[in-house]
Amino acid sequence: MVSIKTVAVLGGTGNLGPSIVSELLSAGFTVTGLTRLTSSNSTPAYPDSVSVHKVDFGSFDSLKSAFSGQDAVVSVVGSPGIGAQKVAVDAAIAAGVKRFIPSEFGVNTRKVRDWPIGKILKGKVEVVDYLIEKVKEGVNGGEFGWTGVSTGLFFDWGLENHGLSTVNLKEKTSSIVDSGNEKFQVSTLAQVGRAVVGILQHPEETKNKYLVTSSFQVSQNELIKAVEELTGEKFPVVKREKAEELQKAGEEKLAVGDFRAFLDFLRAYNHRDGAGNAVSEEESGNGLIGLGYEDLRESVRAWLVKAGVVE
Repeated sequence: MVSIKTVAVLGGTGNLGPSIVSELLSAGFTVTGLTRLTSSNSTPAYPDSVSVHKVDFGSFDSLKSAFSGQDAVVSVVGSPGIGAQKVAVDAAIAAGVKRFIPSEFGVNTRKVRDWPIGKILKGKVEVVDYLIEKVKEGVNGGEFGWTGVSTGLFFDWGLENHGLSTVNLKEKTSSIVDSGNEKFQVSTLAQVGRAVVGILQHPEETKNKYLVTSSFQVSQNELIKAVEELTGEKFPVVKREKAEELQKAGEEKLAVGDFRAFLDFLRAYNHRDGAGNAVSEEESGNGLIGLGYEDLRESVRAWLVKAGVVE
């Protein structure tokens, strides 16, 4: 029976990493934080209980040494470090790590790998492919394994940064794509952390699998309605866009190497009428890892309280 107690978090100083570290610590895991040698971040990114080491993310030897004694590696590296994860995979295998969780978490890259948005996510696709090949090779006598997880849009982070491109708190207006009725997959940052915990607490059940988890499924119109009910004010729709036009705009940007195309693709992917990207009960991995669901209204309320809009 595989037991995972020690976890190295690779690149956990960004938007998502702190939530994953917090949930791991709350669940009783011993966490080691790994940051880049060149990192200039002077703000403490990890709690005092976390041992932090600076490593060369591109060095096999540096990573192997850092992974020594670790049962699992959770990668939360950003776009610039996605490709370097292959070196991390090799180092983890050499160090005897039992589980590697690559930096996925958002869009289901297994689903979109051959789509235009998949071209931008190519690095993530290739890392999971690489993990699959390593497992087929039977490395470490079959003890090494991986788990990928798609969690959808980061709900609270997205609301705080741009209203999920739907609600403008300052102007008290809203925007929708197509009808605004299409449901899509979302997770709060804390829920992403709990998904990681659930995976590591169920190592046998999640070994060599790509899971899809969420906090809940929501449509743009449902989000607007929740905001209106909680604030007691109207947020009229002042902008309507078509997913087809967003997709076309993204393709035009991508053709000239403009990776801002990702946002156009992402909005078309989530909001196109009939997209079908909401997670059904049958495909959800929440039950497998003992992960409960969250409440839309309470999540929206937390955002509005933080923004000082409601008490």
